[in-house]
Amino acid sequence: MGLRGEMQANSKDEVSARLRQQRIRATRIQYLVDLPPWLRPKRDLNIHPREVCQITRQLATLLHAGVPLLQSFDILDKGLPSNDLKKVIRNIHAQIESGAALNTALRPYKVFDEFYCNLVAAGELAGMLDVVLDRLAHHLEKTQALKASVRSALLYPAAILVIAIAVLTLILVFVVPAFQNTFASFGAELPWLTQLVIALSENCQRHGLTFLAICTGAAWWGRRLVKQRITWQRSLHRLLLRTPMAGELIRHVCTARWTRTLATLFGAGVPLTEALEAAQGVTGNHIFQAATLSIQAQLIRGVSLSHALAGIEGIFPPMVGQMCAIGEESGALDHLLIKTAEYYEREVDHAVSRLSTLMEPFIMVVLGVFIGGLVMALYLPIFQLGQVA
Repeated sequence: MGLRGEMQANSKDEVSARLRQQRIRATRIQYLVDLPPWLRPKRDLNIHPREVCQITRQLATLLHAGVPLLQSFDILDKGLPSNDLKKVIRNIHAQIESGAALNTALRPYKVFDEFYCNLVAAGELAGMLDVVLDRLAHHLEKTQALKASVRSALLYPAAILVIAIAVLTLILVFVVPAFQNTFASFGAELPWLTQLVIALSENCQRHGLTFLAICTGAAWWGRRLVKQRITWQRSLHRLLLRTPMAGELIRHVCTARWTRTLATLFGAGVPLTEALEAAQGVTGNHIFQAATLSIQAQLIRGVSLSHALAGIEGIFPPMVGQMCAIGEESGALDHLLIKTAEYYEREVDHAVSRLSTLMEPFIMVVLGVFIGGLVMALYLPIFQLGQVA
């Protein structure tokens, strides 16, 4: 049964940080009095993950060059524009100056998640913070590149679809009525295709806004219901993994994220069971998360990682278990996991390229059918009138 409670704080970030320190995972945080944004005590931080990646790389470089930690934060502060990240850097600097550890100073801010803070803590404990930050920066850069690759695959068809819907709507709302007035003067029965387009145009003019509002409301409500029901999310994620083309792409993306995160944590000295605890949520897929928890439970009972992966069928590709077995035998598990992550990141790039190549002719054919059908429907009565004359 979930816990519920109240906490006095200045922002949602502060509440989330306090709960993380108590090892409580927050599923929902809301203001007790739902005030408008301009009346709330303090707005949430607006920091892009790319900015976190940049300052991590810069901090790793400065520490590797022998610059002390406090002076490194001074240099970072001077190189940042006046935004939320600059304020965060100054607050972290003040906490470190007062005697706090870096990982403790980072935890109150949601932009530095549990994975980030745990890695920093491991680096501080081992006395190799610069090395860990370098690995962390590399991990964040690869994660951002992977997201950008997937986003680019979806951007082109989405943009074409939006433009096509806009063009079709303009034709139905403005062009078809002009032809309709011309057809009225013919005094003859129109072809069925023309009648269908005219009826579609009339419905679009009368009920278009209502239909758009209903679709938007249904999409918002459906998304809200899915976010509130874990069983629905699991069913949706399982269905996505079984989708013919997209399922392979999603599986490779999740595998690349999972192996890279596990390799980064394990290579930084985090025990494998704790690394699995931190890696369970990085994929964003409930099926992979449940599989990770199952693997962690088997490792606690003394089963090796490769055998635990072999006992879970249909989730991870077979290559992951084979590479883990080689890594465990050779004592280079983190290196083999990195190689596995790089392999599946390349597979994602290839899958994105194949998907884009296949989508382009499909989109062109669909657009050609719709646009060609509209043009034929509008000019067919004129052709028939010329044949009668």
